[in-house]
Amino acid sequence: MPTRHPHPLRTALHNEVHARPYERMQPPLAVSHLAFVSSPEVQVADRAHLETLLRDLHLPLPAPEASHLSIDLPGARLRWERHTEFVSYTIWRPLRADEALDAAPAYRSLPDGWLASVPGELLVATNLLVLNSREQNLRGLVDAWLDADSLVGADIADGDLQIYSDFRLHPDGYGRWLVGVGNPSITPRRLGRNVQRLLEIDTYRMMALLGLPVARDTTRRLDELERQLAGLADTRAGSETTDEARLLDSLTRLAREVESTYARHHSRFSASSAYFDLVEQRIDELRETRLEGLQTVREFVDRRLKPAVTTTAWASRRLGALSERVSRASELLRTRVETLQQEHARELLSTMNARQHLQLRLQAAVEGLSVAAITYYGVGLVGYLAKGAHAVHLPVPVELVIALAVPVIALTAWLGMRRLRRRIEG
Repeated sequence: MPTRHPHPLRTALHNEVHARPYERMQPPLAVSHLAFVSSPEVQVADRAHLETLLRDLHLPLPAPEASHLSIDLPGARLRWERHTEFVSYTIWRPLRADEALDAAPAYRSLPDGWLASVPGELLVATNLLVLNSREQNLRGLVDAWLDADSLVGADIADGDLQIYSDFRLHPDGYGRWLVGVGNPSITPRRLGRNVQRLLEIDTYRMMALLGLPVARDTTRRLDELERQLAGLADTRAGSETTDEARLLDSLTRLAREVESTYARHHSRFSASSAYFDLVEQRIDELRETRLEGLQTVREFVDRRLKPAVTTTAWASRRLGALSERVSRASELLRTRVETLQQEHARELLSTMNARQHLQLRLQAAVEGLSVAAITYYGVGLVGYLAKGAHAVHLPVPVELVIALAVPVIALTAWLGMRRLRRRIEG
């Protein structure tokens, strides 16, 4: 070991690239592939269903944390894979030389009734034949097994394989692929790798299309929400100041609905985009070469699948753009409301300042009157004292005492009022 402290996930991460190895396949083969959309809860039931099959056949069970299993069954081989949103089953078996090619699909190798009770919702069901081109009338089988109106075909794997499909559901409810092996020396691993790519193209194509109905429903809802936003914008342009709070409340409700729609559907739109990227990646890996008179898988996907995925991507972008527009409108209206509130507060403060100034003037007037009143009553008291002293024959000049008392009492009262006001203000 290079260190005594390896990361706890080192081994798991290192082995991740080997988690889903390609299968070894040799022609002729019949292959059936099924994918079931399932939630995490349903996937628990699916695993239990798989383990029931393995127990009945006395086969080993997968490890508790395993998300992949490849195992031999009586007369066939089964590959089980658990993905984030779906679970897939691939079954293949060798074809006998005297066997009718479409008489017994590979899924018939499973016990009766087991496949019909798999948990989850069936989304993908495909039958695929792998044949030796030199030993079989491949083009005759193409004409008999596939629809000529939507036939797709190409050379792949540097011309070692030919592939054909019509991307249609046939009366048995399954889609069909036909693979011709032109080079008998192709390795089993390489053949299995290309077969798996074809099955993944079918699976990821359908998973990508799950976003299309959601995009259509969302587009209709977005039309209504955009009309509401336009109406609120027109109302805001001609609204009175008293309507601002009501408009802001309406915008807030609209923003809440837009964000709720975004939260519900954004993950579906993102998943559709990711699945389509996988479809394009698998098609690139096929390295197609055109067969005369037929469109390639790339051309079919670009014409039929890409518009649907573009619709989904456009709905996602439109939903995000509407969310931003509603947010900007709310911010502008909120800013306008705050500006009006600030103006009202400024007017209120101005009014309060005017009132305070008036109160100060009234207070000054009251203080003057108070000094005059105190002086008047104080001089009166001094006058009574002087007259009393004169009455008892004391040599007190009454008028002079009263005259001298006026400024003394007035100054004392004024100083006392000033000190009292400072104490209150301080």
